[in-house]
Amino acid sequence: MTTGVLVMAYGTPTTPDDVEAYYTRIRHGRAPTPELLADLTRRYDAIGGISPLAERTAAQVAGLRAELERRAPGGFDVRFGSKYEPPLLEDAASAFREEGFSEVVGLALAPHSSSMSTDQYMDRAREALGPAVRFTPIGRWYDAPGFLALIAARVTDALGTLDPARASTTVVVFSAHSLPERILERGDDYPDQLLDSARRAAALAGVSRFTTAWQSAGRTADPWIGPDILAVLRDLRASGMTDVVSCPIGFVADHLEVLYDIDVEAQGVAREIGLNLVRTASLNDDPAFTSILADVVLAAA
Repeated sequence: MTTGVLVMAYGTPTTPDDVEAYYTRIRHGRAPTPELLADLTRRYDAIGGISPLAERTAAQVAGLRAELERRAPGGFDVRFGSKYEPPLLEDAASAFREEGFSEVVGLALAPHSSSMSTDQYMDRAREALGPAVRFTPIGRWYDAPGFLALIAARVTDALGTLDPARASTTVVVFSAHSLPERILERGDDYPDQLLDSARRAAALAGVSRFTTAWQSAGRTADPWIGPDILAVLRDLRASGMTDVVSCPIGFVADHLEVLYDIDVEAQGVAREIGLNLVRTASLNDDPAFTSILADVVLAAA
């Protein structure tokens, strides 16, 4: 019997012409104001016109598919579905159901889990699959064997580019996507997951000076979890830090939140305040990473 594997992610517009429709979907059908649309378009323009996320995600899915096929020939059918951009996760889930799959594993391409992010993917997939399909959702997987070692290696590589004479004034900042503060009222442990993963990765990298921050908060009236990374950078400089390694540990690929929010916006603040900032390399389709994803799927199947 072949088990379906539904890989899910947030999604991204694939061409500049798709940006407005995409923005409308993430706003639950409400078209963005001209000002909001212009701001998002400006950010995409700053990274080359469009995000490479769709390409990066396709490569990750292909890598996972190949690794599972290598380990268990014919055992898994790996497909991708997005939360907000075609192919939508509901369409991929419905196809599994219509083709007679009896078991499907759900994997979100985000190492931490939350009621307002990955849990929503799983709920939508479960509903589209229906009661006749046994659905196994994978929750947080940042603690999967090897994952944090992979992050730690990237932290070490980034630290290696800095002047060792400034080691005592160098700090690593681990960050993840902010979410509205109301998740905390539900007892969501998303912030605890970020802190735990940062502590473990720092220990593996032999780093004693590190902190956590939040980034990429939505442009809504709701309060979002902080502190924001831009404020953290200013505080670090004021405390005498000279160098920062930014490790966006909550993200597994190059996209707007990394290429703009860190490489453009955070880097701009760092230059303004005289702070040297470097970023860890994204995981993208590193075979070591897709092998870990295969481990996660096999453990759940």
